Amino acid sequence: MRCGLRCAHRLAGVLALSTYLPLAESLATEKTAANAGVPIFMAHGSGDPVIPLALAEESRRRLEQEGYAVDWHVYAMPHSVCVPEIEAIGRWLTALARV
Repeated sequence: MRCGLRCAHRLAGVLALSTYLPLAESLATEKTAANAGVPIFMAHGSGDPVIPLALAEESRRRLEQEGYAVDWHVYAMPHSVCVPEIEAIGRWLTALARV
C-alpha cells in the first residue's frame, strides 16, 4: 500500500493481504493524483498473530478518511490465506478487468 498509493503511474488496483498502511501519517501529502481513486482490496485474518487485526482496521479507516474506496474483508484465519479469500480476490480481479 505504501508504494501503490504513492506511485506516479496509474494502477488498476491495490491488493493488500494481511497488512497495514505504513507511514500513514504522510499519506495525505504523499499520495498521488494518478492513484487517488485506485480500488483497494484489503483482507485480514481475525486471528493474525503477525499483524494485529486492529492495526489493519485502523489502516482501513485512514484510507477511507483519505477518500479511498476499500473493499474490506475479515476471515477466520491466522496470518494466512483461505479459499473464501482467494475466491473474493478472483471476483475483485475479474471486476477490475471489466473496467
